[in-house]
Amino acid sequence: MRIFSTIVALLSFTTAYSQTIQETDSTYRQFDLNEVVVTGTRTPRFLKDTPIQTRVISARDIAAHDATNVQDLLQAELPGVEFSYAMNQQTHLNFSGFSGQSMLFLVDGERLAGETMDDIDFSRLTTENIERIEIVKGAASALYGSSASGGVVNIITKKSTKPLSVSVNGRLGKHNSQRYGGTIGAKGTHWDNTLSIAYNSIDNYSVNSANDPVTRVITDIYGEKTYNVKEQVTWTPRKDFSLTGRAGYFFRETARQVDIPERYRDFSGGLKMKWDISPDDILQASYAFDQYDKSDYYTTKGLDIRDYSNVQNTLRLLFYHSSEEGHTCTMGAEMTHDYLYNTKLLEKTKSQDCFDVFVQYDWQITDRLEMVAALRYDYFSENKDSHVTPKVNFCYKPLQGLAIRGGYGMGFRSPTLKERYYNFDMSGIWIVEGTESLKSETSHNFNLSAEYTKNIFNLTASLYYNKVKDKISTSAPYFKSVTDQIPYLPYSNLEDYSVYGGEIALQARLKNGLSAKFTYAYTKEQTPEDNDGNKINTQYIPSRPHSLNFRSEYEKRLSKDYAFNISLNGRFLSSTENVEYKNYYNISEGTITVSYPAYTLWKLSFVQRFGEHIKLTAAIDNMFNYKPKYYYLNSPLTDGANVMIGLGVDF
Repeated sequence: MRIFSTIVALLSFTTAYSQTIQETDSTYRQFDLNEVVVTGTRTPRFLKDTPIQTRVISARDIAAHDATNVQDLLQAELPGVEFSYAMNQQTHLNFSGFSGQSMLFLVDGERLAGETMDDIDFSRLTTENIERIEIVKGAASALYGSSASGGVVNIITKKSTKPLSVSVNGRLGKHNSQRYGGTIGAKGTHWDNTLSIAYNSIDNYSVNSANDPVTRVITDIYGEKTYNVKEQVTWTPRKDFSLTGRAGYFFRETARQVDIPERYRDFSGGLKMKWDISPDDILQASYAFDQYDKSDYYTTKGLDIRDYSNVQNTLRLLFYHSSEEGHTCTMGAEMTHDYLYNTKLLEKTKSQDCFDVFVQYDWQITDRLEMVAALRYDYFSENKDSHVTPKVNFCYKPLQGLAIRGGYGMGFRSPTLKERYYNFDMSGIWIVEGTESLKSETSHNFNLSAEYTKNIFNLTASLYYNKVKDKISTSAPYFKSVTDQIPYLPYSNLEDYSVYGGEIALQARLKNGLSAKFTYAYTKEQTPEDNDGNKINTQYIPSRPHSLNFRSEYEKRLSKDYAFNISLNGRFLSSTENVEYKNYYNISEGTITVSYPAYTLWKLSFVQRFGEHIKLTAAIDNMFNYKPKYYYLNSPLTDGANVMIGLGVDF
């Protein structure tokens, strides 16, 4: 109750202060909706004009949160987002009823190879050198193909704009957590270059779990260390032509066994050409490479043995044509070769090719009404799987500052090579089995939103409904024969599944430096069932019906050489229930419904700037010292408050 009283007091203070400011000053710090976004339509559009509802996390938001990675940032900014944990404490995403398999993550528009327990490796996504993050909720398969049925998260990196710039930063926290990063940028007459480096580490630590009737508790939280290096250079010999090359290396090591730490590596690169053929015609061509590997390092023998590698090679061609009336036609084609080596596959190696073409037409009907429609065709060589996916969206502006958006989109997710051919003995508990005849998962998404902006205030309300057919998941276990001691857990297509909900966001920014944002999300997720109507147990936590995020911030410049920022960020997640086995080592004991309690986490940050070059940060994460009654994969793995101190220097 004390926490909610604090929220009410802060909101009351914000409202009262807003009234005071309005009485004494007629100029406000207005919202900037002229930021350019690209994800929703693949073409640059002002945020206020895009017909696709798009959420933007800006560089300023990233700096204010002082988040280490995109995982922390998304949880702080978006209600309905929760990262829980799978086996071996690998991270798993639930995004308003859609898991990480159905949320497509991009970096500068490019996919990421590899997965860890059905999700991408989120530790690859550090916040070093991010310009902004664009989030499009709802089916986006008409533009981005498979795995975009729940939405798209596109991370846009920075480009150098100054002749020379250097920034370095560091932060220390609990459990010997360390974060160091740096960016070097340079720009000449016909070129620019950006190099970013990030290092993060945290030690293993122990937690105390109370007695739990489920008995599946964890007592050790695994630490890790990661390195991330990215280089990008652009050559612009003339104004209408540019070439961009990039390369990256990622390394992560986690010591779950002291003598055999696990290692994860990624090698990425690409080349992109952009040619402005005329003021109305643009041609882009690109090649992208991404290789994600896993290995076990036997320290006593000095052997690093790889047991997993996913390699993706993608060729893409895009053409844009704009008319004098403001209409835009976008056409594209892609070819991707997907190769997988996995010692848990029946044949160890598998590969497939994907070909697709799409067209999108953006029609500016009147000054107040705009429509966009797209159609895409995808073909997968594995099982000769093909899909046609349409979408249509509109944006209507009946009043100044009011935008109403809505639409329909079809999404799909093609079975991965792992889901078709996996054969993994999970420590004698069961054998996870691929199913070659899996169908693609398809979905129908309907969404409607209204956004109103007036001076210092911005209000957004949205509703959505998703109907999923042939959802891909592990099904009920079975024994192949009466003599089998270990059951098989197959991938299969489940009965129809649906998720619906809504979101309300209210934010205000005042000229005096005070701002506040409150966002609430409701999610209703249907419990998955197999074809016989049986509820499917899952180790992944389902959506929490109610979640809200709150942020209050005050910034002030006291002199030319000193400014400060104080921010309070909080998130609340309601309780939820999950169907799980009583005993994972003996599933014949059946299932039970496990209840996971509600919880709230708060972070207080204080940032000081000295001159134009030095930034000193102090923060208390989990400031109310929340600790779960027992620790399991579906609880936050915090053991109390964490004080963090950081320093950044910009040249």
